[in-house]
Order: sequence, then C-alpha cells, then structure tokens
Amino acid sequence: MNNPEICLDQNRAPIYEALQTFRQMRVVPFDVPGHKHGRGNPEMTAFLGEKCVQIDVNSMKPLDNLCHPVSVIKEAEELAADAFGAAHAFLMVGGTTSSVQTMVLATCKRGDKIILPRNVHRSVINALVLCGAVPVYVNPEVDDRLGISLGMRRDQVFKAIRENPDAVAVLVNNPTYYGICSDLKAITQMAHDAGMYCLVDEAHGTHFYFGAGMPTTAMEAGADMAAVSMHKSGGSLTQSSFLLTGPRMNPGHVRQIINLTQTTSGSYLLMSSLDISRRMLALHGREIFAKVSTMADYAREEVNAIGGYYAFGKELVNGDAIFDFDPTKLSIHTRDIGLAGIEVYDILRDEYDIQIEFGDIGNILAYLSIGDRPQELERLVSALAEIRRRYQRDGSGLLDTEYLDPEVVATPQEAFYAPKKSVPLDESEGCVCSEFVMCYPPGIPILAPGERITRDILDYIQFAKAKGCSMTGPEDPDILRLNVLA
Repeated sequence: MNNPEICLDQNRAPIYEALQTFRQMRVVPFDVPGHKHGRGNPEMTAFLGEKCVQIDVNSMKPLDNLCHPVSVIKEAEELAADAFGAAHAFLMVGGTTSSVQTMVLATCKRGDKIILPRNVHRSVINALVLCGAVPVYVNPEVDDRLGISLGMRRDQVFKAIRENPDAVAVLVNNPTYYGICSDLKAITQMAHDAGMYCLVDEAHGTHFYFGAGMPTTAMEAGADMAAVSMHKSGGSLTQSSFLLTGPRMNPGHVRQIINLTQTTSGSYLLMSSLDISRRMLALHGREIFAKVSTMADYAREEVNAIGGYYAFGKELVNGDAIFDFDPTKLSIHTRDIGLAGIEVYDILRDEYDIQIEFGDIGNILAYLSIGDRPQELERLVSALAEIRRRYQRDGSGLLDTEYLDPEVVATPQEAFYAPKKSVPLDESEGCVCSEFVMCYPPGIPILAPGERITRDILDYIQFAKAKGCSMTGPEDPDILRLNVLA
C-alpha cells in the first residue's frame, strides 16, 4: 500500500527516466536479449527502429525486476496506484488476460464457488480451468431490440449470494464490450456483506478513472481487485495492463500469484509504455476523455440521423441491468438495415479501408479513444450512410440475440481435462462440450467446457460462420468438429 507520507509526483515516469539514462550509457551487453541492442538483427532494427530495440533489454539492477520490484518499477507502481485511487497497482505485461486470471487465482482454489455473469471474457473461464473453481452464473438481462447481453440486476446477484453463501467471490464486468455497466457499488457492498471478494473486469474501463461524468470505477466502489486494460483506451502498447487492488488484499500474496504465470522477462517496452501513459492520463486525462466523449456524442447523433442504424447511448439506462453507460462507446445496431454487424464490419474494412473493433450478429463497435480525430469519424459516418444506400435489404432471417443461456453440466476444469472424443458439429447436439467456441472479438464464449450443446447454440454457430465471424477456440480450426465428453 502507498505510504501517505510520501508525496507522489505524477509528472514522474521512473521507468521511462531510467531507460533514458540507460540509453545514454555505453553499456557492453553480455546478457540477453541476443540481438544486443539491435546489432544482431539489422532487419528487425530497421523495421522497429533503433530507439525501440535499444531499450528492449533484460532486467538489471538499474532497471529493477518486475518479479520483485524494489526501485524504478516499484516507484512506477506507486504512482499508478495513486493515479487510479488504488491501494496497490501491478504492472502487467501478459495483457489483461493475465490480470483477470490473477484476480481469480488469488481468491479461488479448487472447489470454491465464484459468482459471475456468463457474458465474461474467455480469460475468466480459462482461470476456472486452471484453478478448479466452480462458476455460479448469473445470466444477464438481454435487450430484445438490440439482442445484446446487459449487466447483472441487483436482485439476481442478491439471489445468487443468498443461494450460495459459501461462494468466495463475485466478479463483475465494468463495462461490457457494449459499454453497459451494472450497479457496481451495490454489488460490491452485497459481496462484502456476505464475506466475499468483489473482482472487476475493467478491461474496457481505463478512462473511467480519468474522465469526468464517467461510470463508477472499481476502486471508487470499494472493490477488492480490478483488471484494467491500459492498452485499450489508455494509450499504452498492446499487451500492457494494470492490476489494481484495494486495501483488503495482501499485495505480497498477489505478487506471488502473478509470478506463477507471468513471464520472468518483463518487456521494458511494455512497462515504459504503461509508465508514460499513466503520466499522460494523470496529468491530462480529464481533458482528453472530455474530447473523446464529445466525439462519441456527435457520432451517435450523425449515425442515428442516417436512418436504419441505432447508435445507442445513455437513453438505455434503467437504473439496474443498465445502471450506467460508457459515453465513449460507439456501439451501433445494424440489423434494421438487413445486415449482420459482421457484414458491415467486413464491408467497412474491404471497401472503405476502415477497421472497427468488431462486428457480431446484430451490432458493430467503433472503439473511440485518445488517438481518434473528428475527420476519421466523418469518414466512418459517410461510409455507413453509403453502405445503407448500397446494401440495405430485408432483415428477415437474421438471428435476433447474441446471448444464449448455458446449461452447465460440469465445471470448466473437469470438462477440459476429462476423456473426450471428437464428433461432427452437426452431430454434437445433446453432448457436453469440452472446449471453447467463440467469436473473437469480443472473446465471450458461445460454448465453454462443461456446457451442454443445444440446437440453438448449433444454429448460432452455423449462422455466425456463414456471416463471416472470426471463430476461435476449438481444436479443429475449421470448426467442423467439436470435442465433447466421452
């Protein structure tokens, strides 16, 4: 935990500063990495840049060690904790997947119950495979018009806690991929009143900590741990993340859990990007995200003025399953123009050179953040208008929901490691799946290990494949066969 007597200066970036000093030294490298400041791999150096490869270095005393930080990395973590309002912050170089898995592994062991929504990222269920915890799913509400899963209702969480008093933790998405937030403060209080931890997947909520008028953050709500994907909306390099903890967590124990799975060769490119980005957001985040929110508001108005599309926002808020909405999200419903979201995604990329975050059965998401400019939004809006004019058709036959309630037969760990057999996809109905099936992004499993394969699920998979969704998870890359319990 931070020492309140230490004055933390958010103008500092200790890892960045140490690397700048190191770069000016004439150190002869007889350590790894083997490219030796880029000299050993000139093609890579020419591609990535000499300044980049010169700081791709190994842990050494002047640069600290991510596994056991005592100097510049420790200082960077203290500054991050201060900026995010956390008791402690950990620099993570295995992506937010690593942060999410640490949250679960730090609080759950084999046989422990954890209450969570089923529309979680695969990293959560992967963690259950690793530790053997038992999921107690709270099926999220579904918006019938949009076909998307929402947040958890307070009464659903209360019911799950009451029926499972031996559960050890409650996990919450804040927000979902679509920008939907549950009543995080109330859920945290319910968990704590029952003696449970509250864990928060904030992969898409970095900006909540720095912008004005944003939904409640995990640390504000009093949650015990939060996984924050700094590279998504915070501007750091891909695969860099923060793990935040509250005062109830023992940081030494959390560090031990991190070190079970995270690399011992932490990338200084990733760590310095976290350090620099934290400084930028701490100093200028309020101004930055005010601009992002303004752009998103403008884009929603323009998209809705086209007709046929629905760029949804805070008008959906109902105080419960949609307790709040991320104002930076540009989520657009496409089914009313007769196109699946993935079809609009493909047209934007292939014909307009516009790459959005994802398209699924009925919606697309354009991810707006600190690097976007109004002129690019104008280009997106114009392209969407033209797509409607050129491609609009009758939408009958499109699926109308993204979420299917699972029938859980076995725990993820039991099913993943159980004897299995491979069967043709169209002959798997009624079997129990032993692997994952998902569209990526967003990486929310359609099927997870231990779940019954139903006709609705098979229809969804076939429809998603036919529409061009990027399907991942199964051992068979073509998803013509599935592994099921033998």
